[in-house]
Amino acid sequence: MNVTRTYDVIIIGAGAAGLMCAIEAGKRGRSVLVLDHATKPAEKIRISGGGRCNFTNIHTTPKNFLSQNLHFCVSALSRYTPKDFISLVNKHNIAYHEKTLGQLFCDRSSRQIIDMLLAECAAVNVAIQLNTSIRNIAKTEVGFTLTTDDNNFSCQSVVIATGGKSIPKMGATGFGYEIAKQFGLNIIEPRAALVPLTFQNEMLTYVESLAGVAADARVSCNGAEFSEAILFTHRGLSGPAILQISSYWKEGDAISINLTPTQDLLTQLKKEREQHPKQELPTILARILPKRLAQRICTDHGYTEKMADLSDKRLTTIAETITNWRIIPDGTEGFRTAEVTLGGIDTNMLSSKTFEAKSVPGLFFIGEVVDVTGHLGGFNFQWAWASGHAAGQYV
Repeated sequence: MNVTRTYDVIIIGAGAAGLMCAIEAGKRGRSVLVLDHATKPAEKIRISGGGRCNFTNIHTTPKNFLSQNLHFCVSALSRYTPKDFISLVNKHNIAYHEKTLGQLFCDRSSRQIIDMLLAECAAVNVAIQLNTSIRNIAKTEVGFTLTTDDNNFSCQSVVIATGGKSIPKMGATGFGYEIAKQFGLNIIEPRAALVPLTFQNEMLTYVESLAGVAADARVSCNGAEFSEAILFTHRGLSGPAILQISSYWKEGDAISINLTPTQDLLTQLKKEREQHPKQELPTILARILPKRLAQRICTDHGYTEKMADLSDKRLTTIAETITNWRIIPDGTEGFRTAEVTLGGIDTNMLSSKTFEAKSVPGLFFIGEVVDVTGHLGGFNFQWAWASGHAAGQYV
């Protein structure tokens, strides 16, 4: 029979949240084991930010997160801020830069963040075991027992840091939700978020014809609004603004796109009519929008007139077409390409201070597996650091 190995804390998931929790628990002198079924730790960190890891956002506030309980994230985010993580990055002499909108990236490689976390784990004697699948978790009078293919473990506290269902090719599974259900916790239905939107039929033909075209836009849906780039693809729409709005979009909803978010298009068109009366509208629009997009809009709507022939009413109609383009997506690309998972463990089941399950002493849930989802731009990593740090003080 296998000998049972005993630890104070066992963390399932060697990603951002799990490693942060391990570091904090180890600092307190707790014996910590991190288990993961993957062959390498922190693979989502490795691929993030185009390989440079958008590790936080200096503008992080609770308003940058979605949840059924919007107040849940406040405590952890206030106790471990972007400045705290930046201090850790500076300690390890990792060079970084601000890209846009407060997003911080490594100058060199996301591997530096992984190496930093592993070095911090090693400094406090955290054990990490990969290629390990959990077969069973059971509650005991003094804690938990865990069974894997090769070993038996016991511990006082179990932390579930397994993430959501996004990017299954990186090893994402629904394991965390299964454990929550096993112990009677409620799950907010998980769905893909920060994900491209897809179309069918005529609309698919339209976006396919513009594949590769990018444009600045303001995209809105269900009270949310984002001003960043959109990208036409062979399947639909992508780009930062589309990924952002996908977290708010639901099946059947329309999204509104303003293709000239930084100017009053109607006023601009009237000015162009006055200054360039002999030029045709397609020529004018090609100076305001990407050329292929301008040509397609003009072709579809029959906008061929010279500027001098356009009445104020006609210009108003044209401006409305471009600044309030309303479309109904057919769906999303799903978990295959989603950057994060919306939904997860119902936060009403957890302590916002410790992340411990209220009904199961010693069982903790942190990171993406919890029903807290950040906007695009480093916010989800900050949630991983903050939730892992918070739980690490109590496991």
